[in-house]
Amino acid sequence: MSDLPRKAVTRTAKLAALPLGFAGRATWGLGKRIVGESAEIVGRELQQRTAEQLFKVLGELKGGAMKFGQAMSVFESALPEEVAGPYRAALTKLQDAAPPMPTRTMHSVLAERLGEDWPELFLEFDDKPAAAASIGQVHRAVWHDGREVAVKVQYPGAGEALLSDLNQLSRFARLLGPLIPGMDVKPLIAELKDRVSEELDYDLEAQAQQAHAEEFADDPDVVIPAVVHQCEQVLVTEWIDGVPLSEVITDGTQEQRDRAGQLLSRFLFSGPARTGLLHADPHPGNFRLLPGGPDGEDDWRLGVLDFGTVDRLPGGLPDPIGESLRMTLDGAAEAVYELLRTEGFVKDSIELDPDAVLDYLLPIIEPAQVEEFTFSRGWMRSQAARIADPRSPAHQLGKQLNLPPAYLLIHRVTLSTIGVLCQLGATVRLREELEEWLPGFLAADVLEALEAEESVAEA
Repeated sequence: MSDLPRKAVTRTAKLAALPLGFAGRATWGLGKRIVGESAEIVGRELQQRTAEQLFKVLGELKGGAMKFGQAMSVFESALPEEVAGPYRAALTKLQDAAPPMPTRTMHSVLAERLGEDWPELFLEFDDKPAAAASIGQVHRAVWHDGREVAVKVQYPGAGEALLSDLNQLSRFARLLGPLIPGMDVKPLIAELKDRVSEELDYDLEAQAQQAHAEEFADDPDVVIPAVVHQCEQVLVTEWIDGVPLSEVITDGTQEQRDRAGQLLSRFLFSGPARTGLLHADPHPGNFRLLPGGPDGEDDWRLGVLDFGTVDRLPGGLPDPIGESLRMTLDGAAEAVYELLRTEGFVKDSIELDPDAVLDYLLPIIEPAQVEEFTFSRGWMRSQAARIADPRSPAHQLGKQLNLPPAYLLIHRVTLSTIGVLCQLGATVRLREELEEWLPGFLAADVLEALEAEESVAEA
């Protein structure tokens, strides 16, 4: 029987109560409008009350409910400050904490998967979980060879809970849409459902993590813990300490914020180029700042955790991403439009004005236009509002664009990372990372010049 809180009928009842609560608040909002309060004020109050209830319920559950909450949480930067402020603490908690499973249940999983003599594999084992997430919890331990390790134990019944919650959430996705302006919730839930089997497979996760650990073994900026042992429902990896990114967001210095933002951007774009894999769960609970980089104790490195969800990109990020970005920066409206049509972002049955498409894209790629860019909640809100306002040309054009399946996960990871950068308020040299790691971004003549320089240097 599943230990995910609590019984299936209880989980369903909690989630089913959400749309009823939303409907009740809509009636309350109508009453406020009748007595003369402005639509904007009433709308924000409704948004705040809805968000508070949503994240309260999601925070009480694991499974798909929490997974959805984590995916949503990185977009809180898009909300008005008076709405985002009251529940930001709840979102941060949701990103890397959940009620633990009973110790006896955890021990039974370890006995079943590692054998009845599992305690002999460890010199020390802390029964109190160091972290609890959507499908498993992590325990700190010392492996029999003396290495400090993280032991990830999957909740019994995690798969059923994931699918049940996401199916339930998808039924009222339309009601959740207004929480995050400009974001379509239904495709997000559909994509999370598509990834369930992969996320539950610790063998796939171990392979992805070990590939990153080997590639980044000598990297001065990024630390990936190596895999120590793996079997069904249990994954043992090296332990890394550090400051969780959620704490950097709430209490970090500007130096820490900027460093975290730079390294997060570097990892996002360099990972696919170096490993053929894209880490596809970039919420703050999966990152740590570690002291002691190449420039001494005051420097910081980025620790990366949880490779349960990855996008497999053998050739790295697709060339058309870099090519379209470069052409947009160059103002080549016709060329951008033709490339988007070729890649399926504009369907054959639709005709759009290339200049209008360019106008739609330019504000979004502002961080790539300058040498360094300061990401902020204000900037994120302005972008969300521009796209979400039904009266704006950007909203009308955005509704006509298409997101091809091959780009769906890349798109979500990019948006999520931008959301985290805005939460950090980090100043980042993003263009520098794009030039280094994004295929197709550098113009052909610049690329040829760089290759010629490298040839001379090698000679």
